[in-house]
Amino acid sequence: MTEGVPRYTAREAIDLVTSGFTELPGPVDPVSRPSPPGEFGPDGPLSWQGYDASRARAVARTGEEESVVCGTATIGGTATVLISFEFGFLGGSLGERTGDRLEAAYAYAREHRLPVVSLVATGGSRMQEGMRALVQLQRVARQSTLTREAGLPQIAVLRDPTTGGGWATLGAGADVVLALPGAQVGFAGSRVRPPEADPAAYTAEAQLAAGAVDAVVPPAELPGLLGLWLHLLSRPSAEPVPPPPALADTDLPATSWEAVDNARSPQRPRAAAYLDAYLDRRAAISGDRCGGTDDGMLCGFGVLKDGKDGGRTVAYAAQTGTATRPAGYRTAARLIRLADRLRIPVLTLVDTPGAANDAEAERQGAGAAIADVFGAVAAAGTPVTTLLIGEGGSGGALALAAPDNTWATPDSYFSVIAPELAAAILKRPPEEVRATADQLRIRPQDLVNLGVVRGIVEPSKSPS
Repeated sequence: MTEGVPRYTAREAIDLVTSGFTELPGPVDPVSRPSPPGEFGPDGPLSWQGYDASRARAVARTGEEESVVCGTATIGGTATVLISFEFGFLGGSLGERTGDRLEAAYAYAREHRLPVVSLVATGGSRMQEGMRALVQLQRVARQSTLTREAGLPQIAVLRDPTTGGGWATLGAGADVVLALPGAQVGFAGSRVRPPEADPAAYTAEAQLAAGAVDAVVPPAELPGLLGLWLHLLSRPSAEPVPPPPALADTDLPATSWEAVDNARSPQRPRAAAYLDAYLDRRAAISGDRCGGTDDGMLCGFGVLKDGKDGGRTVAYAAQTGTATRPAGYRTAARLIRLADRLRIPVLTLVDTPGAANDAEAERQGAGAAIADVFGAVAAAGTPVTTLLIGEGGSGGALALAAPDNTWATPDSYFSVIAPELAAAILKRPPEEVRATADQLRIRPQDLVNLGVVRGIVEPSKSPS
């Protein structure tokens, strides 16, 4: 147990997030169903001496019949299927009967069109059942996949500890992954790690830094955040969102270099300002699930503010004006695919001088990451709306742009390449950079004439 980190029982964890919980009836006990050839009897499939006695002691100690408790609850106004692990029952391990319960809970969620929230605390698969326990991970993965295909959201909350196959299925496989502070989180449990391993690498905070967790949430804040996530992810919409109005009252540029100056101005409104003005009650996702994060790409879900579209959930992926890292592109692709599956419209805000092109970016797979976003946007069935709010630097910007539904602010530009780089490639002297910019026709009005953007958004008009 991590020092100073509370270990909640299954029921205590449930009480953290809801005051109303109705337990689902348990599935048919394996002992009473028809047995396949070689079905096991006393002490499990391995005849592990004392296994039945260990189970009986676990029942007496915890008051639970298995290592997981499944039921329904309302969290923040949204009905959900709630799964909670009991670590005190043989380390919250997954055995065949655990798999029975999880399968029944997922089937109930699909039948009743409910999201699934898992409060995970497990040491992995149950050794006393050997491979019969380990294959439950395949069973859980299939149930999660079927639920995903049904368009239902899945949220995991990682408690202390979350390790082994439970982390690699219910935990890391969820759409949104939250964790309690200080919780042990990792595929390797504390007793099987290399002796020289840094314990700090196996924490919720380390997994957040590595892009595997979306947020570390204090227990007191968990009910509110879970309720917000359930609200956001359970509200599909078929209509595209309108582009936000411009935040700066800027005249259209007379020259392409003026457009570049406007877009590069430190005073120009950035993505955070647009999200604050356009969306309410936001919740962010973080990380590419491949070991990386990028603060220059803001991704998440929010509620549209007042207006005829007010109250609708919108997914957003927004560049902040920096060179976008591979992890940023992969996070955006993850966001777009999740929104597509849940049928939530997407807003992308384009603002980057270009994709990061340093050696580390290449080692991290910059080309593949950018291709991933192009593919996610191209394949999306949910409507995608794009607003160019600043610099549109080459393919690193275009990857986030919706074909046929991209708009521009007056203080933006879009270019096949930065004017300085274009001049360098053409072996032109520095004094010809501005003329090269004009040749590229990168002003917002040029982009409209070229058919690259649909139109130029104007500042919102305040009531007089």
